[in-house]
Amino acid sequence: MANIASARKRIRQTAKRTARNTARKSRMRTFIKKVETAIAAGDQEAAREALRVAQPEIQRAATKGVVHHNTVARKISRLSARVKALATA
Repeated sequence: MANIASARKRIRQTAKRTARNTARKSRMRTFIKKVETAIAAGDQEAAREALRVAQPEIQRAATKGVVHHNTVARKISRLSARVKALATA
């Protein structure tokens, strides 16, 4: 256990930041799952709407530093490709 005041403060800050980042990541995953559920159901309109709502939320995770920008770009790209594929199928 830390004895120095600054170290104690660091522990508090880290715990707070970890909780915040975990919540952000979880929220991002939830939005992705909503899009994937709509895709699995084959409902293109619902999938398109879910993606439209999920996109800013996924990008926010990158802005806040929870996930890498390239990870976000890859996830959004793959989701949009799957939603687009519903139109042709």
